[in-house]
Amino acid sequence: MPVIFWLVPFSAILALLFAFYFFKQMMGKDEGTDLMKKIAQHVRDGASAYLRQQYKIVILVFLLITGLLSLMAYGLGVQNPWVPFAFLTGGAFSGLAGFFGMKAATFASGRVANACRTSLDRGLRLAFRSGAVMGLVVVGLVLVDISAWFIILNQFIDVGAMDEKYKLMIITAIMLTFGMGASTQALFARVGGGIYTKAADVGADLVGKIEEGIPEDDPRNPATIADNVGDNVGDVAGMGADLFESFCASILATALLGAAAFMHYGVDIQTNAVIAPMLIAAVGTLLSIAGVFLVRTKEGATQKQLLKSLGFGVNFSAALIVVFSLLILYFLDIPNYLGIWGAIVIGLLAGIGIGQSTEYFTASAYRPTRRIAESSKTGHATVIISGIGTGLISAAVPLLIIVVAITIAFSFATGFDFAIANLNYGLYGIGIAAVGLLSTLGITLSTDAYGPIADNAGGNAEMCGLGEEVRSRTDALDALGNTTAATGKGFAIGSAALTALALLASYFEEIRMMFVEFLDRPDEKINGIAAIDAHFMDFVHHFQVHLMNPHVIVGIFLGVMSVFLFSGMTMNAVGRAAQKMVNEVRRQLKSMPGIMKGETEPDYARCVEISTKGAQREMIIPSLVAIFIPVIVGLIFGVAGVAGLLIGVISSGFALAIFMANAGGAWDNAKKYIEAGNLGGKGSDAHNASITGDTVGDPFKDTSGPSLNILIKLMVMASVVTVGVAVSFSILGVSI
Repeated sequence: MPVIFWLVPFSAILALLFAFYFFKQMMGKDEGTDLMKKIAQHVRDGASAYLRQQYKIVILVFLLITGLLSLMAYGLGVQNPWVPFAFLTGGAFSGLAGFFGMKAATFASGRVANACRTSLDRGLRLAFRSGAVMGLVVVGLVLVDISAWFIILNQFIDVGAMDEKYKLMIITAIMLTFGMGASTQALFARVGGGIYTKAADVGADLVGKIEEGIPEDDPRNPATIADNVGDNVGDVAGMGADLFESFCASILATALLGAAAFMHYGVDIQTNAVIAPMLIAAVGTLLSIAGVFLVRTKEGATQKQLLKSLGFGVNFSAALIVVFSLLILYFLDIPNYLGIWGAIVIGLLAGIGIGQSTEYFTASAYRPTRRIAESSKTGHATVIISGIGTGLISAAVPLLIIVVAITIAFSFATGFDFAIANLNYGLYGIGIAAVGLLSTLGITLSTDAYGPIADNAGGNAEMCGLGEEVRSRTDALDALGNTTAATGKGFAIGSAALTALALLASYFEEIRMMFVEFLDRPDEKINGIAAIDAHFMDFVHHFQVHLMNPHVIVGIFLGVMSVFLFSGMTMNAVGRAAQKMVNEVRRQLKSMPGIMKGETEPDYARCVEISTKGAQREMIIPSLVAIFIPVIVGLIFGVAGVAGLLIGVISSGFALAIFMANAGGAWDNAKKYIEAGNLGGKGSDAHNASITGDTVGDPFKDTSGPSLNILIKLMVMASVVTVGVAVSFSILGVSI
């Protein structure tokens, strides 16, 4: 094991220590008045109750999937015996990341509201550092998980009489599969949390704002606590699990591609290519810690100034990772290190570009969102039309960015030599571009987790009747949070596209491992060459993965179908849960007239219970669809069908996810723009129309849209883990 590898576990431990430091620092702040403490406790209790119930269901699903993986490993002999255990650890660490982040967020919101009683800068710094708990816990646990498994498997994997270069292929192939555990947990967290938060949000808005004309987060609204709880379980726990999985998958897929691309350069170079993405992630984590300390602002800052304050910390970390990644690759002596470094830079630039594009199309400071706000003057329908049109147009820029990033990263990593023999180097370049995009995840996720903390702080201030000056500060932080959340979703979806492509390439390396390790047939002829020495394209030819094969076309259509089916199911799930919430809020306001007079406290717990049960019931089927469709397609159409399926899912899922996330974010900020006193302000006809747009956009941006990027990676990961089914038992495809 190279000495430099130990930087990975060191960075992991340091990230977790700083996360603990920021948490203790936040807990040392005053939570405010007794009423502020009471409201914050309501939110904490609701969030904890939801997660306890969700984890009970997730544990049952994990036990079922672990049983199936055990059957594949110990019964059918088409999977490595380590995989069931690795699957469990991936899910457990992903769940822990979401849990710790949510705990920090629920303890922080009241304290941020109280800090805003003093100054905007104190509120911003406390909210951001509380969000950093989530960011640093996620990257810390990912690096702990990866480094621990790498050390363990290096000790216990024995390749026997085979060449030592195949050991790293086997290790990285095993490690890649435990990403499925993280993906599965992430999808449950995202879908369940998204349904919960949007059912509460829609119910609170439709009855509270439109029917009763009371402000957002008014304590008289029975759904307001459930709404605040939802911000934490959806946008904190859900996002944390989501990006845990992206970070993990990008590193592991790139490690496997590195083992394959450099296996003929000797074990030392091959090892360096495998640990390179781990080291870049580790250094990016250290730079993220430094960047967190640079975020601060002045009193009375505008939205652009607040965005600049957050951007300074993020850009500082991104600029330095460019320098340090070059030094890492040079030190590791990887062939064409300048080209591979260029791929990393392209990944970083792609992330920045997607973030800037998202900010432009969703922030109220720019024309697209203001145009949506202006359309509210002519009614509800024009708001919807304008928002959908803006969302569709907004998808073009990220798609072009990803196209350019893939092309340039591939070209750099091959040294602009596009011979088939260099294909693996190009694929490694695409994978390491994804690592580059996510390398400073510690701070970029902090900006995203900051959003719901600021939102909850504003809710706490509203419910406690704090002064107008305090509310203006929390409103400024909240509006900033909407933009950072939208940017974070765009960032997550962009990373999913590059990561999924790296995983797709890894799928064929897993096929190689099927022959070498599980089937014990390394000399099986693949396109006339022994499987153990076969090239990526040899497997493509052997399994007839080309556009003239109808199984590939069928797979593409099934992939597109899966994306739209999943989106429709999650949208309808929000609708059904929201209907129950609307009926409950109406019932309480009608049966308890003292609520509107401020004489009777609403039954907040009942609304929390409705959202919790609705989310648990509705999240199961969409999540299982994502897991089992790749297995069924592989069983029927084989490797060619699965390849087509994944192409369809990646291409359509990425575009639809960007559209939904940006349309929802733009609708939300158009409403905020009007509430700031523009176009008639709160209570005007334009405001009511914008609320309709915001309500329609809620499941777009917080449920279906962000869940799609997990769907993409989970379906690829499920295909990788169950590759043995497609290779060995295909009914219509090429099988052995």
